Amino acid sequence: MPRYQRYLLRQLVGPFLLVTLGLTAVVWLSQSLRIIDLIVNKGLSFSTFLLMSMLVLPTFLSAILPIAFFCSLLFVYNKLTIDSELVSLRAAGVSQWSLAKPALAMATIIVVISYAIIMYVMPVSHREFKERQFVLRGDHSALLLEEGTFNTLTEGVTVYIRGRKGGTLHGILVHDAREQERPVTMMAEQGNLVQTAEGPRFILINGHRQRIDRDSSKLSLLNFERYTMDLSDFVQRGGTRSREPRERFIDELLDPNSEGAERLRGKFLSEAHNRIVSPLFGYALAAIGLAALLSGNVNRRGQWRRILVAIAAGVMLEAVALFLVNATAKNSSLIPLMYLNPVLMIAAAMALMRNRWPRVLGGRRAAVEPGARG
Repeated sequence: MPRYQRYLLRQLVGPFLLVTLGLTAVVWLSQSLRIIDLIVNKGLSFSTFLLMSMLVLPTFLSAILPIAFFCSLLFVYNKLTIDSELVSLRAAGVSQWSLAKPALAMATIIVVISYAIIMYVMPVSHREFKERQFVLRGDHSALLLEEGTFNTLTEGVTVYIRGRKGGTLHGILVHDAREQERPVTMMAEQGNLVQTAEGPRFILINGHRQRIDRDSSKLSLLNFERYTMDLSDFVQRGGTRSREPRERFIDELLDPNSEGAERLRGKFLSEAHNRIVSPLFGYALAAIGLAALLSGNVNRRGQWRRILVAIAAGVMLEAVALFLVNATAKNSSLIPLMYLNPVLMIAAAMALMRNRWPRVLGGRRAAVEPGARG
């Protein structure tokens, strides 16, 4: 690789890493908000929250990488144009295809990484996330009590807690009206929710228990230092669950005999072909950016019109892809359009690389410096 191409490649790497980290951080924060409630209000450990929030990242990383590269490509090539570096390279006889090679080489690396993520890393991480979520919901769904509100465990059983400190609950009120003729009310200074081999238990500490016999109109009062309430009947347990399409590998999605394939055949096929197509967006977005900034005549004051058109084309590419993912889940005959979407965009971008932009976007044929080769 010539020295100027290595220079262009270095210029692309820095902004790409920066944009990738920024977009990843935004996505991570937005997804973490769905899980952070489990820490703030439910008492789960920070390590569990951190692990689960990291497990959702591969699902979005394969989509982030092409977009991050597209943004960095537009920034770098526009900056090099404004600084007259690309003009100097063209004056030295470098063709625009040679200027595009570093970006295409980097796009190839991104496509390979995207395939590795979407074919293996994503299903593994998403499966682990769903398994942990299933366990948490199965074991704790009825036990994760909100502070300052009346929580209904089941019909007739209501629990109120004043506050929570770590795993300890304070200011507890339990009202059990399942036996309408003998309702029971328990109050305790503090308590804990624990898991045992026999199921979940609610341990109340330093309180009293009141029972009213409506037939005899008698009130019985029991003071206790420690009282254990069995919550096994209140927890909904599911033995197994059906795996979502994102949790499955490509061979499972394409196998019509796999579990759930007949019932969700359209979604399985849509997910499978989307995994094959979506990494190719790395090439499509790179082609859009290169066509915008390497074709046509040079404007050293900036090429904001072309950048806006490139951004619009990129948004349209992603929007059509999203529409087709949903449409093919209902109508499998539309699957070829998923492949046609990036292919047509690449073909159109490569055609524009022949220096024929509309006049309104600066579309006179590029003025090639004397001595430059096309």
